[in-house]
Amino acid sequence: MLYLLTKIFKILIKALVFLLIFSVLITVIFRWVAVPITPLMVIRCIEQKSEGKNMVLKHDWVSMDEISPKLQLAVVCSEDQNYLKHYGFDWGAIEKAMKANESGKKLRGGSTISQQTAKNVFLWPGRSYVRKGLEAYFTLLIETFWSKERIMEIYLNSIEMGKGVYGAEAAAQFWFNKSAKNLSKDDCAAIASILPNPLKYSANPASPYISKRKVWIKQQMSYWGNQLDYDKYEDEVDSESNPADSKPTKKVTKKKK
Repeated sequence: MLYLLTKIFKILIKALVFLLIFSVLITVIFRWVAVPITPLMVIRCIEQKSEGKNMVLKHDWVSMDEISPKLQLAVVCSEDQNYLKHYGFDWGAIEKAMKANESGKKLRGGSTISQQTAKNVFLWPGRSYVRKGLEAYFTLLIETFWSKERIMEIYLNSIEMGKGVYGAEAAAQFWFNKSAKNLSKDDCAAIASILPNPLKYSANPASPYISKRKVWIKQQMSYWGNQLDYDKYEDEVDSESNPADSKPTKKVTKKKK
């Protein structure tokens, strides 16, 4: 009996080590290689088939250069305004979400763009502790091996943006009949507005609720100067990691006459 338990334990350890190595390897690979398909895309196709519906899967990977900078800013304003500051987790947003959920209010999420990317690329939808634990693990992996630009690029190419619609290019074509590169500020705000529930909401035509969200998101985009400055984020990280390299500001004193 002891021999059998020892053998099972060794097998489990080997399996765990293999999964750890594989998870790191696939994360490193996706640093340069486009994500061809995600678990959610497969799950949605199975759901459509089981419900007797036609399978719809619209997904066209494009590089960051082919995605409007306005859409990048719009999703940050809508989903994660501390995206350039945190290392995958916004603890303030998580705390607010927990308090809101405990008080019996409408369920509120505290997931960052990094967490949503980890969930969409590697995992399945759900609220189990196992899935949440794996989400945290993969979030740390992508924050370690990918840049903020790469996380955003994969996020905007992988997330659900409508029924059977995944990624910015497919969403731009589906909702506005144009490429993701040519999306206007209003278009980008509309797409960002439906992300909390893309199966329920429509970006075009927009409902009164989505129209209100669009106005708010565009206001936030204006507060941000209508641009997402990745270079500023990198400069701040560099100055924090190398404080000796940052130049102190000179104190200007007026000469007495």
